[in-house]
Amino acid sequence: MGPKTAKVYETIREWLANGELAAGDRLPSERALVDKLSIGRTALRQVLARLVAEGALEVHGRSSYRVPGGVSIQAPIGLEPWQIHGKREIYNNPWAKVELWDVEPPGIERFEHHVVTLQRVAIAAVLDDQDRVLMLWRYRFVPQQWGWELPGGIVDPGEDGNATALREVEEETGWRPTALEHVVTFQPMVGMVDSPHEIFVGRGAERVGSPTDLEEAGHVEWVPLADIPGLMGRGDLMGSGTLVALLHILANRGK
Repeated sequence: MGPKTAKVYETIREWLANGELAAGDRLPSERALVDKLSIGRTALRQVLARLVAEGALEVHGRSSYRVPGGVSIQAPIGLEPWQIHGKREIYNNPWAKVELWDVEPPGIERFEHHVVTLQRVAIAAVLDDQDRVLMLWRYRFVPQQWGWELPGGIVDPGEDGNATALREVEEETGWRPTALEHVVTFQPMVGMVDSPHEIFVGRGAERVGSPTDLEEAGHVEWVPLADIPGLMGRGDLMGSGTLVALLHILANRGK
């Protein structure tokens, strides 16, 4: 990305940050943006493609863009939450905590419910200029399965998730991302397990060496995004964070 396209990228980013473009807003047409930003249409499309890959914009139709997050449905009101009357610890170590919670759903008799608390996790999907995503082919002994995963790991106490994602990509793959942006935080098993998963997406990375985290590293590969649906259908994509991140990218590319 040259100086002109970088400046246009930062300008649109500033519009998003200061609220000039809010959730659900449509961007002006490509023709209007070309005139307003004094940039060629091809270069503008490069900027917009990067913003879409990062989740900052959504594509609608062939050349219409809008800011994600606008919704029309309203959350129901007047519903009662579950009451929590107490907790007792069953097991606790630095990796996992198991408790029994004394809970009372509305209109239902109280009972004890297992709750497992795990660590906070950050996962990164890094794309290159050939629409490939940086992935690891790894063996997971719990399901006893080989599969493709995105790099990621546990967020250290006091650490920002973005910093974790950047660090984990470099340690596990030997590639240093140019930048990453948070797109969503989700809970993979919200009914029983508390383990926030933060998803980051970015485009561009620099090769800085070999992986240094030998326990977590696997075979490193730039996987074409066009292969992702087939890999998903074969069951070769492992982990909810990998699936959420890749589905986010595919959804924003296909609109």
